[in-house]
Amino acid sequence: MILPRTGLALSIGVLSMAVAASIPGPARAQATSAAAPGVYRLYVGTYTGGNGPDRSRGIYLLDLDTRSGELTPPRLAAESTDPSFLAIHPNGEFLYAANESGAILGRNDGGVSAFAIDPTTGKLTPLNQQLSAGSGPCYLVVDRQGKYVLVANYGSGSFACLPIDRDGKLRPSESHVQHQGHSTIPARQAGPHAHSVNLDPANRFAFVADLGLDGVYGYAFNSEEGLLQRPPIVTPVKPGSGPRHFAFHPGGRFAYVINEIASTINAFAYDADSGVLSSMQVVSTLPEGFHGQSWTADIHVHPSGRFLYGSNRGHDSIAIFAIDPTSGHLTPIGHESTRGKTPRNFAIDPTGTWLLAENQDSDSIVEFRIDPAKGTLAATGRTVKVARPVCIQMTPKPPGAGR
Repeated sequence: MILPRTGLALSIGVLSMAVAASIPGPARAQATSAAAPGVYRLYVGTYTGGNGPDRSRGIYLLDLDTRSGELTPPRLAAESTDPSFLAIHPNGEFLYAANESGAILGRNDGGVSAFAIDPTTGKLTPLNQQLSAGSGPCYLVVDRQGKYVLVANYGSGSFACLPIDRDGKLRPSESHVQHQGHSTIPARQAGPHAHSVNLDPANRFAFVADLGLDGVYGYAFNSEEGLLQRPPIVTPVKPGSGPRHFAFHPGGRFAYVINEIASTINAFAYDADSGVLSSMQVVSTLPEGFHGQSWTADIHVHPSGRFLYGSNRGHDSIAIFAIDPTSGHLTPIGHESTRGKTPRNFAIDPTGTWLLAENQDSDSIVEFRIDPAKGTLAATGRTVKVARPVCIQMTPKPPGAGR
């Protein structure tokens, strides 16, 4: 069912795609590798709850100096209940959090919280909260014009589009899509489970990876009115795969989905005019001969477009692949231990120098240096303690701003 229906500082994902989308042809792949070194603010989403003194209280903030790799100690940016996924507005002035559980607006349902970012301290001031139009919101993104937040609801298998006012506050959902159906593994796929929502570089199509339906669902997106137009373009994956997170290549011609249950990655060719994904390749994220239990989580393409990374929970590693610049095909390079348990999400800084792996069950964020020629990872020895970290988003720190 569908109900009809605004800087200087850019967050990492929005900056990369906005620049790449404006450049034609193969040169796009190099556009996002030119981010100038500097200091970035890192906002960390977490799972809250528990009674211990070290439990998480919400969203945390630390700084990364991309020239040296130095990380500051984390500090609490805002208290919030289970802010498991974050997104930063293109103008760098607002942050949005998916509140995965808890009582939201008097209802036992999921919600999305809006915060204002203090330009001097980076602290977050709550603005308002809206229902996510479903249960278990686990992923959100701000559209490239900064007018809407799109949120995926894992529990209910739905996603919604929430308008953003000029002051950063959210209005109730005006466009909502409910998936229907099931797939082959009853314990995990008895119903739909929308696990992520991403917009293409041109802001014209929204792609939802549905773990419960074994498909990536593409919807035409009207960025002026926030409409999600059906029917979707459905790109199936092998039954029992469980697609989770999705990433575009900075060149705009390829896209990749990581499959949680099967521990695989699907590579696609992307037609930006039609919004059609064409399957090209499936690769495993696990080393040959591994027989333990493991589930994937996050996926990111290096800003240069030369490498792709995916996280394995169980094997507790980052899988590394080279990307063929002509075909988009993946070649395995190897695996790097995350030095902790359950690397749910990870982030790559805009210069492509540092990878930060979040170990949810070890309460740690571990830093790695990326080899620019080989794509391999080397632990720097820097580790930050944050309770149950599950998301990192970055935005440039304004010059002269303090801690």
